[in-house]
Amino acid sequence: MREISRRGLLGMGVGAAAALGVAGCSARSAPPAAKPVPPAAKAAARARLRPIGDGSTADAGEQPHQPPKPEPLEPGQKPPQFVIFSWDGAGEVGNGLFPRFRKLARDHGAKMTLFFSGVYCLPEDKRHLYEPPNNPVGASDIGYLSDEHIRATLENLREAWLEGHEIGTHFNGHFCSGRGSVEHWTPGEWESEIEQAVSFVTRWRTNTGFTDLDPLPFDYRKELIGGRTPCLLGQDNLLPTAAKLGWRYDASSSGGLQVWPSKKHGLWDLPLQEMPFPGRSFEVLSMDYNILANQSNNSTRGPSRHYPDWRRQATEAYIAGFERAYETNRAPFFVGNHFEEWNGGIYMDAVEEAFKHIADDRRKDVRLVSFRQFVDWLDVQSPAVLARLRRLDVGEKWSARDR
Repeated sequence: MREISRRGLLGMGVGAAAALGVAGCSARSAPPAAKPVPPAAKAAARARLRPIGDGSTADAGEQPHQPPKPEPLEPGQKPPQFVIFSWDGAGEVGNGLFPRFRKLARDHGAKMTLFFSGVYCLPEDKRHLYEPPNNPVGASDIGYLSDEHIRATLENLREAWLEGHEIGTHFNGHFCSGRGSVEHWTPGEWESEIEQAVSFVTRWRTNTGFTDLDPLPFDYRKELIGGRTPCLLGQDNLLPTAAKLGWRYDASSSGGLQVWPSKKHGLWDLPLQEMPFPGRSFEVLSMDYNILANQSNNSTRGPSRHYPDWRRQATEAYIAGFERAYETNRAPFFVGNHFEEWNGGIYMDAVEEAFKHIADDRRKDVRLVSFRQFVDWLDVQSPAVLARLRRLDVGEKWSARDR
């Protein structure tokens, strides 16, 4: 009989152990126990049976791999340290970054938010279907994906949701300058942009002609409760529309501080935050692009001789932002990223290293969650408790009297 470690035996379950002749070392082996069906597999099976519209999406029921129902803090109870990693665009373009960070999250029991760009599932030969506000029909400052990359993106989105991650929106064409910038869009124009983003996600089967891919296993109109605008612009006019659509949060504010959030227009306002920037006299926004802008002057291909130092500085910035919140006011820590290879991929390496540091098992009170999961927690807390937490400034230490 092959050797089995104690840890392996404890993780196998009684049925599997008996099947190997371990329980009682019986000469006659019991029939193997039926393997339980994983929650994601059950959801995927339900989705195949319940298509929505043209079958691009489907109703899989409850999302798998969600945390227990949140509960209010007890008097004097320190809040968990929430950390939310989010990804703008969320396309898979053959660099393997989408599956890389899905695996990282699985390895650490973490959930994330993917702010998906709707045009990433619209073929370029169908670009005429996109009518961006104040821009030519079919225009997009982030371009369109190849059929191969649309397929990979859809497959990763599907698996990400089944793994428990949230699918939000980064809208569509990512216009950040000139007259057509999202900064100038009216509430009505934002409504048009959102409707088109939803349409591209819910009609990818019609638009691509792909018939061999499984549906996205969620009703996107129900799934979509928040987003992040391109370049963090245009929030003021977006919020009335987001509230009208029943969204619960927005992550488009820039220059936020590491303090507990409040609401705007009835939505939780969850901004990227200023965090320490080691070696500099100023702080930097908690996003890969903003670190890059302060290291290589907006160039995505700076001198390679600086990459080791820049990677170290980026890693230390993320860790410093986390540690400051964790050791003081316990404000949630929001990190924004892109699946990118800027400056030799150093920011992806920095994010991964920081992620592993934050997820260390020694810190049992850290929760790596999606924005949806975080606002679920906020919504069950006492307004008085949240008001006390909001009074804590950056770096001001939590104590039991702040309950």
